[in-house]
Amino acid sequence: MTSIEAPASAAGQRVDVYLARVLDLPRNRVQGLFRRGLVTAGGSPLKPSYVLRGGEEIAYSLPPPPSEQPLAEAGPVSVIHEDEDLLIVDKPAGLIVHPGSGVPGGTLVNRLLHHRPGIAGVGSAERPGIVHRLDAGTSGALVVACSDRAYRRLSRAFAEREVDKVYLAVVYGRPEPPQGEITLPIGRDPAVRTRMAVVSESRGGRPAVSRYRLLAGTAGVSLLELEILTGRTHQIRVHCKAIGHALVGDPTYGEARWRSLEPSMRRPVREFPRPALHALRLTLPGFGGAPSRAFTAQVPQDLQALCKACRLDQGLPVARQESPGPPAALA
Repeated sequence: MTSIEAPASAAGQRVDVYLARVLDLPRNRVQGLFRRGLVTAGGSPLKPSYVLRGGEEIAYSLPPPPSEQPLAEAGPVSVIHEDEDLLIVDKPAGLIVHPGSGVPGGTLVNRLLHHRPGIAGVGSAERPGIVHRLDAGTSGALVVACSDRAYRRLSRAFAEREVDKVYLAVVYGRPEPPQGEITLPIGRDPAVRTRMAVVSESRGGRPAVSRYRLLAGTAGVSLLELEILTGRTHQIRVHCKAIGHALVGDPTYGEARWRSLEPSMRRPVREFPRPALHALRLTLPGFGGAPSRAFTAQVPQDLQALCKACRLDQGLPVARQESPGPPAALA
């Protein structure tokens, strides 16, 4: 087992929330360690609801790292579009994109290998077909390369910022002005290396640009549409927090501002179990002379319910299908 001492600054936090942050693992994965008795203090198993006092020596054991080649696993895959080269899926919140440290399976990649075995070997062995990713708690549209030529072309398109990515987010407060651009560099948080933060470029931060637009707002919360022009880790979550409008439900960068909301809104906001963030739309550039195409992921039920409880649902986009046109040709 590995041991870690909870610092005084962790006092008052649930131990599962603290471990999820310092180990950079999804909270549901960390709770699985508790269910298996793999988190202890003083030799006794801890409950995930244990509240830290600070100074405790916490011992934990992670499963062995995954093998180099992920295994195919049966599981639902919500397909938005599929052709010879591309697979656009609607990733549900809570599903990790690919295996990693302490997460040997149960990911989207494992399901994709079962749904589309031909992606094995496309790109890297560990992350077949993956050209970008969404955080575990984020739902929405994600494109997967199903051929080597698609992998090369999509990788270049993301690197050269040719892919338009639009998100929906529920945040605390009401941004002023109601639309704008956030240009703040992002890097590893110098104080907590498992987090990201606004960090000057002289200290290692990398340029990051996000645009936002207010879709709806009530007393204390707003629904925003955001477009990211760069692809930094946790970019929207860090940028929104930096301008004073942290995402509802964010366990890492969020704030407990639900207490100031109207009584009818407090419980839905307080209990929202994930960052209120959804990858709404991907627009891929035209390949081989084909026109660009937009693919939309329907707003999930949990986010619709949150918006309704907060009277933001009038700002939700009307569901629409992918833009018409033939399957995208790839050069």
